[in-house]
Amino acid sequence: MEKIMRIEDAVALVKDGDTIWVNAFLACSSPIELNKALTDRFRKTGAPRHLSVYSAFSFSDWKEDSDVEGYICEGAVDRIVIGHFSSMTRTSKCIMNNEIEAYNLPAGVLSHMIRAAAGGANYLFTKTGLNLFVDPRNNQYRLNERSKAELVTLSEQNGEVGLLYKIPKVDIAFIKASYSDERGNISFEEEAASVDALSIAQATHRSGGKVIVQVRRIVNNNMLPRTVNIPSALVDAVVVCPKQQQLTNIDGYYDYICGKYVPKGNILKACREEISSVIGSVNHRTSLHRAIARRAVKEIEPEQIVNIGIGIPELVAEELLERNMLDTVHLSVESGHTGGFPIGGQGFGVAIGPDTMMDIARQFDFYEGGGLDLCIVGALEVDSAGNVNGYYAKGKLSGIGGFANITQTTKKVIFCCTFTSRGLEGTFDGRTVTITKEGSIPKFLKSIDRLSFSVKNARENGQEVLYITERCVFRLGENGLELSEVAPGADLQKDILDKLPFRAAIAGSLKPMEF
Repeated sequence: MEKIMRIEDAVALVKDGDTIWVNAFLACSSPIELNKALTDRFRKTGAPRHLSVYSAFSFSDWKEDSDVEGYICEGAVDRIVIGHFSSMTRTSKCIMNNEIEAYNLPAGVLSHMIRAAAGGANYLFTKTGLNLFVDPRNNQYRLNERSKAELVTLSEQNGEVGLLYKIPKVDIAFIKASYSDERGNISFEEEAASVDALSIAQATHRSGGKVIVQVRRIVNNNMLPRTVNIPSALVDAVVVCPKQQQLTNIDGYYDYICGKYVPKGNILKACREEISSVIGSVNHRTSLHRAIARRAVKEIEPEQIVNIGIGIPELVAEELLERNMLDTVHLSVESGHTGGFPIGGQGFGVAIGPDTMMDIARQFDFYEGGGLDLCIVGALEVDSAGNVNGYYAKGKLSGIGGFANITQTTKKVIFCCTFTSRGLEGTFDGRTVTITKEGSIPKFLKSIDRLSFSVKNARENGQEVLYITERCVFRLGENGLELSEVAPGADLQKDILDKLPFRAAIAGSLKPMEF
């Protein structure tokens, strides 16, 4: 069978009612051209219809009118199940407008689901998500009124209570890679991440579906077996997209983000400046954000394996870089990287000069097994007990991503957030914090109804938990939040206690924050 074909012929393999699994991690390895081609087919022919789309992470281009999401939002798709929505602006609006059936599951669970599907499983049993929003007793993984399917059930196996996630039969795999040889062997040599490509291809082939791969070019020489990520035996169609980008919306190819070149020291800093000038940052960072990052760095010890989350935690990696500490710790990102410098903004998931790249299912194995020494993640809301909402903001759909998989079992969890948001103003001079204008949205509430992190789980797992803001630090105490540090320049009563809608315990050894 001739596997190398036109993109129009490849997407013609998609049939009414098919389930498509898209391999992507935000800007990394996203099969943009395949999704656009399917949109073009649907607009021209009105087919296919009644599709279901699954992906561990979002796979679009952050554009309001994106053709990547055209077929999803214009009638071809009945259901979408995804871990993270940040780059899927158009789909998010459709979901919030109740135009499409939609579900949010932890990204690591979706990654493990597709790997289990490759082995013939119909369900995945795991404790990840227990007592959180995805737990059927909370029933918040359904994202709108149209979404009625039961994808998660409470279950007990071998005396342990957990969640049972329903695994779909996969009919179509959409995958982006770097090269294919003439037989259809696939290499990710120039990609920033392989995500779950092999598992998706195996699961799709096992169920009799079609594996479709877009590549930059065909190579004529024989590939070394160790460089082949997906063997030709699993591949049904290869389309050549010579103009495909290494990263979505980002021009150029960079050897230092695909492992061909590992910069160190000042060279790494130069590489970071180069790619940051192209990628930019999603959110404006202030000196108050820097204060949080500088305090968080003090919790990191040499040789620890540390996960860095999106948002303010990205600045922790920058602090480590500026202090020449990257070689003393092992930074880790759920995209599959360990080591190097993880970048942020629309490039989240990319690492400059990583020590290793692995499929994200293997990374989540390690995370869920409690292998991380420390994780530094953001928080949208924190309640008096210490529970955290890290995924749901009113009027904005972001999704849980890897948050639940990471925070549920890590030995020490650090949440980084400002004390308030929207309008918060102030300064940090390296030692003293001054609040000049309070934000209109409080981050600390008496109670929250969207759980991304459960204190009940944390106590059962023996986790140490800190909540670092620009003006103070809380620890998880015996009865909930316990104020343990106050920043120099911040007024304990006026800037902290008067702003809390609950009475917080104060540590007997209350001390000043050190940066």
